[in-house]
Amino acid sequence: MYKLLLLILMSVVYMALYALQTDEELAMHTLFQGKHALNRAVHAAAQQSDQGKLAIGIHVIEESKAKTEAMRYLQSNLRLNSNNDPLPETFLRTRVVVELFKIINDREVFPYTYTNITNGYSVTLNKPGVVMFIRLEFPRTYSVLQPISWTIKSSAEMVY
Repeated sequence: MYKLLLLILMSVVYMALYALQTDEELAMHTLFQGKHALNRAVHAAAQQSDQGKLAIGIHVIEESKAKTEAMRYLQSNLRLNSNNDPLPETFLRTRVVVELFKIINDREVFPYTYTNITNGYSVTLNKPGVVMFIRLEFPRTYSVLQPISWTIKSSAEMVY
């Protein structure tokens, strides 16, 4: 009889460990997916040249086009709608919040070091660039892990 109880208890322990491992793996996959999507978005934003200023030899990022392209790339890669809410039947469950979108343009002296003490982020840009932070929440598959949310940070310089 005690062996049957031990078998049942061990089965419960193994299932809990399996659920924990699955959630941890999915959390890391979600974090990497968010980081890759943000990297693509800031890179696309940093390539939006102001054609008028470029014609006179000044490299500047056009702010409205950069914001539009960054959001388009982010929404496409994370499968979000125009409000940054996940599309139906996708893995994410909550809105992706853009915490920061900053364009460092020709008004600064390069190399320029951008520092955000609140989020512990610092980057040195040698050319005009874009810095962007998003908040991403992990939709737990099992309730073994505590709720997880990340502030994902990325930056990219203009390529010329």
